[in-house]
Amino acid sequence: MASLTIRPGLVIPETELHWRFSRSSGPGGQGVNTTDSRAELSFDVARSSALPERLRARAVERLAGRLSDGVLTISASEHRAQLRNREAAQARLVALLADAVAPPAPPRRATRPSRAAKERRLSAKKRRGQLKQTRRRDQE
Repeated sequence: MASLTIRPGLVIPETELHWRFSRSSGPGGQGVNTTDSRAELSFDVARSSALPERLRARAVERLAGRLSDGVLTISASEHRAQLRNREAAQARLVALLADAVAPPAPPRRATRPSRAAKERRLSAKKRRGQLKQTRRRDQE
């Protein structure tokens, strides 16, 4: 397997990825008992030299719930073939790390609804109330 490109300018070399394979449960017929199709991909986020310090700190903070001793482990066993499970694990790792190292969203600027928006909302409530009023039976 080759190195993983997380985003332009951020590449994780193959040497920092650790693979483990084991028998997978689920579909596979007779081969399920003999082939190691489940793939586990581990990446040491906390001690990675591929991530700049700023991005590493951001990733460790955002992935804190998924890390075990600074290591992110992804398991894939949804396919019958080991190769497809390897590709699935790599795709998940790329997506997770891309989200984890993405810059934070700009802070939300508080706004207020315009006068016209308030009037539209109130008139819609009024129309809805009148519609419900017409559905009522006369109270005697």
